[in-house]
Amino acid sequence: MRRAPIVVHRPSAAGGRRVTVHRRGRDEILGTAYSDHDLVVFLEALGVPDPDGVLSDPKWLEWRDGPDRLWPTPPDGR
Repeated sequence: MRRAPIVVHRPSAAGGRRVTVHRRGRDEILGTAYSDHDLVVFLEALGVPDPDGVLSDPKWLEWRDGPDRLWPTPPDGR
């Protein structure tokens, strides 16, 4: 089975989750997402069709070490 090209990594103690994409044979860091909206912005920038619709699609996204769509609050309460 092929792995999902976009990975949402474990929740960070500082808040948010790092997001990477596997393309051109390597992993690239897209940034840190603090909400579904942030993740959708990353997906739009990649040209993903219907970025809202793929948030729960394992063919597109792999959520690692934490529940899907869990967005921890950073210590500063951002």
